[in-house]
Amino acid sequence: MHATAAVDDLLDERSLSKLRWRCRRGLLENDLFIERFFARHAHQLTVRQADALGQLMELSDNDLLDLLLGRKPPEGAIDRDDVTQVLALLRAARSTPSPEESA
Repeated sequence: MHATAAVDDLLDERSLSKLRWRCRRGLLENDLFIERFFARHAHQLTVRQADALGQLMELSDNDLLDLLLGRKPPEGAIDRDDVTQVLALLRAARSTPSPEESA
């Protein structure tokens, strides 16, 4: 996805915009998790985290929702530390309001 960037570099604006577009989902529940995630973490996302999020976006909406709600653990190709880290950030976005929401 990001061949020239080091995996721990911050994501540039163009890549962030593409990632946001790629993360659009068909289920409102998934979109809510993802919108809150971007509200909190968009400007500190690394290339590695963006790639992990991209892996999660390869899943069907129902499989993604099962992961977000903790109904099942990551398995197979997504059972990796970087994916687990992003999944934890997505789940945390569910439980705490963003600064914009609490104002």
